[in-house]
Parts: sequence; structure tokens; C-alpha cells
Amino acid sequence: MSDLDGRGEFKRYKEDVQRRGKPFYPYAMFHDTVMSLVVVGVIVALAVIWKFTAHHHGTDYTGWLGAVYSDKADPGTVNFVPRPDWYFYFLFYLLRIFKWPPTVILGTVGIPTILLIILLALPFIDKRRERRLTRRPVAIVAAILVVISMGTLTYKGAIAKEALGAELVGLVPSWAQKEGFANNSTAVAGAKLFAQSACLNCHTYNGVGGSQFGAPDLTAEGARNRGIKFQIDHLKCPSCVHPGSPMPSFAGFSAQQLKELATFLEASKGAK
Repeated sequence: MSDLDGRGEFKRYKEDVQRRGKPFYPYAMFHDTVMSLVVVGVIVALAVIWKFTAHHHGTDYTGWLGAVYSDKADPGTVNFVPRPDWYFYFLFYLLRIFKWPPTVILGTVGIPTILLIILLALPFIDKRRERRLTRRPVAIVAAILVVISMGTLTYKGAIAKEALGAELVGLVPSWAQKEGFANNSTAVAGAKLFAQSACLNCHTYNGVGGSQFGAPDLTAEGARNRGIKFQIDHLKCPSCVHPGSPMPSFAGFSAQQLKELATFLEASKGAK
């Protein structure tokens, strides 16, 4: 479209506005902004009422709008498998396709951001007034591909199975045999705890695991001879031992659990 045609379209738009109604800016935009603030205000008000009307009822902490929480969070849990809300399943599954560290930023931040920028730019790029679907093949094909892609990723994310601790515990006997700690009951107990505590979501061990966030393979961790005390200190506060470490703290574990995990790690010298 030439500049002359563009000015003609803009002039006709202004004439239509004068004859039939108000322009989108600032009138419709102002109304949308006010409505958005109203919705946010209602949500904040409900959250405040929910929080400040809450009282203890036995082990529950319940307000006018329902329970704020019931059982306290247990940092030492070994059977909880975190999953996102359904509308993030597509991003959840992208994490299985793009691996840390080389490509995960591209898959989870880069691609969605690029698509969002293209979506926001479309009204400024395509200024045609044509609305018939048969005359907009590129737009229709692009929309169909986006819907299919998002639907497929959401479905795959919904049915994706995590490596549950109960399944991984079944690998402990083979680990003990390969690593030579089958007769060390403390190390075996630590291996079971390791399998149940979602450690393999990030680390790998004997070919099993997630390899996420740059977490190292721990198969031969004991070959470094760092000692039980080092392992316990690292489990309690990873960022204290290795500044900037993204590994979560396991300080919520009991002293016995920490000792078992540390013994297991020190007994892992690499496959015999």
C-alpha cells in the first residue's frame, strides 16, 4: 500500500468515526483500562478478605472464603511431584524438548517472545481491510498451525509422566551392585532417599535422570573423595558451598537422612 493510499484510508476512517461513533483510542482503550483495574481490585479485595478473616480450626487455617492452608508444607517430602497449571502445560512440555543449558532459553523464552512480538506487530504490518477468510490464506494457515501446536504441546504436557520415586527405587539394587555398596545399609537407604527426593529431575545417575540446569552426573561423585561432612554441608546449603548454585536446600531433612544421602554419594565411585 502506497503512502497516498494509506492517507486515503486514514481519512475515510476519520470520516467514518465522525459519522458513526468514537475511535478506539482513547475511548475504548480507556474503558478497557478501567475495567482491568476493577477486575484486579476485586481480586486483591478477595485475597485480603480471604487472608485477614482466617482463623485456626484445629489443624486448618480457614477464612470466610475457604481454607488458606491446611497441612503445613513439608520440605522433607519425598513423594510430591510438582506440576504446573494446565495453561502452562505447553511450556512444561517444551522443557522436555529443549534441554538445559544450550537451548532451554530459546525454547521457553525466545520462541514465545518472538511469537508474541509478531502477534503484536501484525496490526501495524497488515493494514488491509479485507476480512473474508478466503482472501487471507497466510493468516488462516498461521492461526491453524498455532492452534494445532499449542493444543499438541498442551496435550503432551498433560499426559507426560514424571519419574516417580516408587519407580526409581526399583533401580536401587542395580545401582548398589554396579557401585559396590550393596552391603552398606546406610548407602542403600541413601540411594532410596535419592530416588524418592526428585534429585533425578536435575541430576543423572547411572544413565537415569533429567540433566537439567547444568546439574552434574553423580555416578562417580564419591571418586572425588570430598567426604561425608562436605556432602552434608552441601545438601544443607548448596549455594553456601557453591555460590550461585540453583540447587534447592535439603536442610529440612533429618540428620539421619542427610547422613544416608551423604554416605550414598560417597559410596558412588563409578560403575565397577
